[in-house]
Amino acid sequence: MKPSEIIVGLDIGTTKIAAIVGRKNEHGKIDILGHGKTESIGVKRGVVSNIENTVNSINIAIGEAAQKAGVNIRYVNVGIAGQHIKSVQHRGGIIRENYEDEISKGDVDKLLNNMYNLNMSPGEEIIDVIAQDYIVDNEQGVKEPVGMLGNSLEANFHIIIGQTTAAKNIYKCVTKTGLEVVDLILEPIASAEAVLSEEEKEAGVVLVDIGGGTTDIAIFQDGIIRHTAVIPFGGDVITEDVKEGCTIIRKHAEELKIKFGSSLASENRDDEIVAIPGLRGRPPKEISLKNLASIIQARMEEIVEHVYYEIKNSGYEKKLIAGIVLTGGGALLKHLPQLTEFLTGMDTRIGYPNEHLASEVSEELASPMYSTGIGLVIEGMKRYYSDLEKTHEIKSNSQKKVEEVEEMAQPDNSEEKPMSFLKKIQDFFEKDEV
Repeated sequence: MKPSEIIVGLDIGTTKIAAIVGRKNEHGKIDILGHGKTESIGVKRGVVSNIENTVNSINIAIGEAAQKAGVNIRYVNVGIAGQHIKSVQHRGGIIRENYEDEISKGDVDKLLNNMYNLNMSPGEEIIDVIAQDYIVDNEQGVKEPVGMLGNSLEANFHIIIGQTTAAKNIYKCVTKTGLEVVDLILEPIASAEAVLSEEEKEAGVVLVDIGGGTTDIAIFQDGIIRHTAVIPFGGDVITEDVKEGCTIIRKHAEELKIKFGSSLASENRDDEIVAIPGLRGRPPKEISLKNLASIIQARMEEIVEHVYYEIKNSGYEKKLIAGIVLTGGGALLKHLPQLTEFLTGMDTRIGYPNEHLASEVSEELASPMYSTGIGLVIEGMKRYYSDLEKTHEIKSNSQKKVEEVEEMAQPDNSEEKPMSFLKKIQDFFEKDEV
């Protein structure tokens, strides 16, 4: 196996930094070779706020993943999120020089690369460009133009835009660890690759990735990504609410949320009480689980309402047959699907990142909190093989041109050779005999 076939996803999150090492097996599934996870102490709401702390956390996560996988990690696919992320729709096109030739992957790549040259506002840059559908000589709705004939090639693009400084800080952190960024990938797109099926993307679905600092949204319909958004709220805000509402320290608030938290206060009885250890000899503090759930429900309702606003804003609210898929660490909150269904009226399920994984994956990695990391491996794998195809096409075209030149250089032997004098005499006597 070539080292280049090993793909590494690096999820730089607000609460954790996770590194996942994977490769594709003979059945097309992803084998996870190793993973590493550590607390993230240099990231706030998906944006790097302390370079040194983030570098240290990346080193720990990468070191652990490399040791478990038994490989030397050098290249990584990194996720990007944060409230600075926004998306726009844009249409671009090219006129082909030779319309008698089939449209090649090179033509498609040329069109896509042109989108990176669009003028941006100061301090912003294009993170990613995703083709939605193509138009060949005014024929709309073409999903795969390669191999077709046409004079003009156009496409509708979904363009992800982010702050230049935020992207540069991620690059700086990764570079300082001695690693190289292969691709910067929007986190909700990565998570979608891990937890959504092709049928759901075709039918219309909303992916909601509830992380520590942000809640990321990606809307798919007819197999095409239609809308992305990042909401600047996540699990950390809920923890802060519990800390303030119950007047306890943050560590205990996080443990309470994970072990006993619920998104529906009505699911808890008034007499359900949990005791929190007192500080430095003080007596234990009793917390009502119904009160805890009321605090969590209030914040979760706000997050779901923001999600629903983005769904309506996308214009695809009535076309999302598959409903909502919740993933990320925040999706583990009890009764969250029920609350989401109640507030939006849409079918809701929890998304686990085992859609494309080999069956022997550990239970820990099958958790929604690893959706982004595993999705980065899957998306990185797709882009790697796409680049391989592109390289193969360039080589094939180059070889074809070399063969054409060689053929032109060969002497033309197609004309008849002059008849020899001996052959002329032979033919003369043969005619006389007849």
